[in-house]
Amino acid sequence: MTIDDVITKTAILLLIMIAAGGVTWLLLPISLLYPVAIIGSLVAFVTVWIVSMRKEVSVPGVFAYAVVEGLMLGAWSKIFEYMYPGIVVQAVIGTFVAAFVVLGAYKFLGARVRGRLAQIVVVSIIAYAVMSLLNLILIFAGVNLGWATIGANAGPLSWLSAGLGVVLAAASLLMDFEAIEVGVRGGAPESESWRGAFGLLVTMVWLYTTLLRILSFFRN
Repeated sequence: MTIDDVITKTAILLLIMIAAGGVTWLLLPISLLYPVAIIGSLVAFVTVWIVSMRKEVSVPGVFAYAVVEGLMLGAWSKIFEYMYPGIVVQAVIGTFVAAFVVLGAYKFLGARVRGRLAQIVVVSIIAYAVMSLLNLILIFAGVNLGWATIGANAGPLSWLSAGLGVVLAAASLLMDFEAIEVGVRGGAPESESWRGAFGLLVTMVWLYTTLLRILSFFRN
């Protein structure tokens, strides 16, 4: 496992995800965007946990996640772009800027998430994911808790969840970077680079969707 392995595999997964998202963006009618976005989010959530819980990385599972995530992101992105023109480009730029800032903090400032703090972050991420999953299920049933409301009318709970999402995503990126570095230094097998790429993709997608929501708060 090398840094180049992780970079290459991350690029492959990003290309797969973008291609799948392009299919949804270009071919899916507007009437099906919400169902595909919500169902895709649920499937992606389940896929993440299945892949993450395996002791050995499942390359087919990682590829399946990239495809499902692409279909889901294509739908959500088109919904947001339809409502708030130009927001997708802003969110994409913001995601990569934030990722490079976190990488810089890791590389040059020695920012780390370890020990008790790491435990708190992991528990918080699990709780956040469960709450988001519950919110998705309730939205599909026609109930809105206000956890992920978008637009200028978003309430305090939506602002809180979005802000917390960015903080946890940044902390998750720091943990991803360190896990990759430890794997490289420890001579982990080449297959583990898929796990590193998978972790980066999951966190980047989370950061992107959260930034979409935050940017929508400032739009009418």
